[in-house]
Amino acid sequence: MASNRLEILKGMAAANPSDIFARYGLAMEYRNVGDLEGAVREFRALMAAHPDYAATYLHAGQTLERLGRSEEACAAYRQGIEVTTRIGDRHACAELEAALGSLG
Repeated sequence: MASNRLEILKGMAAANPSDIFARYGLAMEYRNVGDLEGAVREFRALMAAHPDYAATYLHAGQTLERLGRSEEACAAYRQGIEVTTRIGDRHACAELEAALGSLG
């Protein structure tokens, strides 16, 4: 079922690359099936295409942490903090600040 879901999301993202939800879903599904590099690739594409989509930064950072890439995770969190501060999303900003703080 998981690989079927992954294939469906790949198809959706390929059919409409600018669809935020298809790309985010694809990134999350890559993460769920353990393809962390694939997830990071999709999160980065999403950040480039839709920089104000706040949820991307937290999940990208968490995925980078799982890969042991703490510096890159910190950079994702910091970028997300800048974005969420600019767009006024205090809840997402607080989550990103907590994640950044947990890395020390």
